[in-house]
Amino acid sequence: MTAVDLHKIENAVKMILEAVGEDSSREGLIETPKRVAKMYAEMFEGLHQDPKEYFKTIFHEDHEELVLVKDIPFHSMCEHHLVPFYGKAHVAYIPRNGVVTGLSKLARAVETTARRPQLQERITSTIADSIMEMLNPYGAYVVIEAEHMCMTMRGIKKPGAKTITAVARGVYEDDAVKRSEIHSFIQMT
Repeated sequence: MTAVDLHKIENAVKMILEAVGEDSSREGLIETPKRVAKMYAEMFEGLHQDPKEYFKTIFHEDHEELVLVKDIPFHSMCEHHLVPFYGKAHVAYIPRNGVVTGLSKLARAVETTARRPQLQERITSTIADSIMEMLNPYGAYVVIEAEHMCMTMRGIKKPGAKTITAVARGVYEDDAVKRSEIHSFIQMT
């Protein structure tokens, strides 16, 4: 695991503050570089973790029907602008040969994947591919809906706009009925 260079981040933040015309020695800003460095270390801790690790914990259960964990909250940082995006992930799979994992493992995989400079499309694919590789289910389907601050705070400035990405693997790839079933469950309150 590579350590985060907090000192380097602190220096960079100080340089940014000065570059935008701020006085980095001003009372309210003196500790800002340290706070930002600690925040980045936390926000990007997923860089040093592999979401597949969570799926090493398996159980055998007589169940080969849908498993869906929906409304998993997450936040990430857009790798294009280093501003946040956040939303909900919905993760589904159909176990093969009774191989299931703990429900919290699905949420942990979302969290780990999101905690790095990221694209929403990549988060969606990474989670589905990790499930397929480690659990060998009949299929996996991941839907992510998120609001991107790069569209809210800057550029087009459209708060409330949501981006939805979906990835289908296995039986979900060619079965619109199965995908529709997931979407109907996601819509349920």
